[in-house]
Amino acid sequence: MLRALSRTPAVYFRHDRRFQHSATAPLVKEAGLYGFDHLKTAKGFQRMVDDAVERSNELVNYIAGMPSAPEIIKAMDEISDAAYEHCTVLEVCTVIDSAELCRHTHPDREFVQEASKASLRLNEYLHYLNSNPSLYNAIIRAEQNQHLLTDEALRAARHLRTDLEKGGIHLSPEKLDRVNQLNIDILQLCREFNENIIADPGHVDIFPASRIPKQLHHLTKAIYRPSSFAPKTSVGIGPNMKEKGLRLTTEPNCLCSILQLASDTEVRKLAYIAGNSVPRANLVVLDKLLSARHELSEVLGHKTYSEFALKGNMASSPEVVLSFLHEMSKMVRPKAEEEFKKILDFKRGRIGQSVEDLGPWDEAYFTRIMKSHAHNLDYSVVASYFSLPQCIEGLKLLAESLFGVKFREIPLFPGESWHPDVLKLSLHHPDEGDLGCLYLDLKSRMGKHPICAHFAIKGGRRISDTDYQLPVVALVCNFSGSNFQSVSLHHSEVETLFHEFGHALHSLLSRTDYQHFSGTRVALDFAETPSNLLEYYAWDYRFLRTFSKHCSTGDPIPENLIKSLLGAKNMFAATELQRQVFYALVDQELHTQLPSSYKDSISIVADLKREHMSWGYVEGTHWHTRFSHLVSYGAGYYSYLFAKCFAATIWQKVLHEDPLSRGAGSALRFKLLQHGGAKDPAIILNDLVGDGAIRNQNGGIIPDITSLGKELKLFD
Repeated sequence: MLRALSRTPAVYFRHDRRFQHSATAPLVKEAGLYGFDHLKTAKGFQRMVDDAVERSNELVNYIAGMPSAPEIIKAMDEISDAAYEHCTVLEVCTVIDSAELCRHTHPDREFVQEASKASLRLNEYLHYLNSNPSLYNAIIRAEQNQHLLTDEALRAARHLRTDLEKGGIHLSPEKLDRVNQLNIDILQLCREFNENIIADPGHVDIFPASRIPKQLHHLTKAIYRPSSFAPKTSVGIGPNMKEKGLRLTTEPNCLCSILQLASDTEVRKLAYIAGNSVPRANLVVLDKLLSARHELSEVLGHKTYSEFALKGNMASSPEVVLSFLHEMSKMVRPKAEEEFKKILDFKRGRIGQSVEDLGPWDEAYFTRIMKSHAHNLDYSVVASYFSLPQCIEGLKLLAESLFGVKFREIPLFPGESWHPDVLKLSLHHPDEGDLGCLYLDLKSRMGKHPICAHFAIKGGRRISDTDYQLPVVALVCNFSGSNFQSVSLHHSEVETLFHEFGHALHSLLSRTDYQHFSGTRVALDFAETPSNLLEYYAWDYRFLRTFSKHCSTGDPIPENLIKSLLGAKNMFAATELQRQVFYALVDQELHTQLPSSYKDSISIVADLKREHMSWGYVEGTHWHTRFSHLVSYGAGYYSYLFAKCFAATIWQKVLHEDPLSRGAGSALRFKLLQHGGAKDPAIILNDLVGDGAIRNQNGGIIPDITSLGKELKLFD
């Protein structure tokens, strides 16, 4: 499907108006949401849709007239020259991206509902655009006249043609209609899958209430049952009294806290099973989704959905991906087994030698204690050094140190913001001027989707030799606290913040001729590289000491505390890597199986866990029914492991020696970030780090695993 016209859900980092966005524009009396005049009210989404469709139809007619090859690519990419005031097709995608951001963050239900309608309506319109032979014929003509195109324009033409063919443009009308219907069905099933996760988080009821540690009580709701249910030994329970218990919701964040902090093994077990057995409705939704994706791939001439989805990625085929994942699984297994035995021995030391095994509900609880004991860690003390305002200062300091740019907080137009917690920052370079705009919506609140994500509201593009459309992005997280100033982050949340900031910098610092390649619009198995690379800064004392200060005393974070955090992180690094390999294998297997060899998804997940994890499978559970990456990263979750390997190599070869040097930042900006998707990822990596970042394998490209293996001490 034409990528400039098709949408990957923006919630996982992906991805105009004709007006120029100025980060320092003077305040006006009133603006609409995100600065769009139409969005002064929720109904404005429908007007935006109407306008986008009308203007896009005008563009289609313009392209059908077969202008020159460069003009075809410009028009397809939302660029017009001075002679033509054409808006372009991406106008549609700006509305969709804005709608997705609104759906996940806006507190007003009417805005959310109207955004959902707008997104669905425009996604259906995209299928019309992807079915338009005039666009396809124009792209083919542009390719045939490639001598008239720049290297980036030719790359854009090839990508646009390939994406149109992924949408079935070259098929018979009957097959094309079926492809369009399947794409609509897949979009709706993806939404249903994610909505079920929110609607059914699961819960477990615990009696008596005393079994739940007090630090978890804020996650609970009091419940009561007749005293006849209470054990005979219960104290203070009379014949007419009710016994108090607590209901624990098992949505992922709450479940994580329960598994870490509840000392009662049975409580942890009950919570684990409850949290990994919902939403049951998604078993059916997932089956329908996998079936629709498989049929789509067959109609388009592929054996499996994985084969279809990986075309154009670095890996190029399921065989290459599976070879890489099995290599990773084999590499990590000995160290993961060693870590498993250490946890089992620790449990036996605390509970007794009669303990025969570990349950998956034991991992978080015992590893937390082991980390604390081994490295004298008090996680509440760690959090006291990472207030949210200080962490935002850290983001600013990092950008200035590496790239010589400054983030400046600027006022929001009246009506531009969706919540009082939202901040707006402009990115400015002393010589280059404004580079873009970043919204920050970082605090959790009632009704906000529990995600951490990067949304690209507007991609950068070259308008003329002297003018560049500035990118506009939003960084969304869900950090808890009573008010913005009081939010303190756990260190894992600091790492998450820097991960998403990596995506934002990719969008803000890319400078491509075409929005089609702006920022994170790259091959899927390269897209997570900058974000994984930025995670390293959350662990580097040389950087952390520049902003991390105690919330009460103002003292800088002690170096020994960071060393303890690093030591704790590395204690079970193989176990965590093994888990990520397992997740990727689940995703790949579900999207590779043929209907003739159909196995239900629970059996597939169970078999893979027994084969590739040290931790056992619990009968009856179906963890994968709330693994949202199955819908957003279908057959592509392995990309996170590619990114970990690439990031480890870049860190070791470019940044480790002096991670805050302007020289290192210059290499990062001009050899990686500025290119977005306009250059082949293999060329970018070789230019940045030289030999040793990638390997060729069976017609595809995979990362070299040496740097990551050494970092995690996986090699003897």
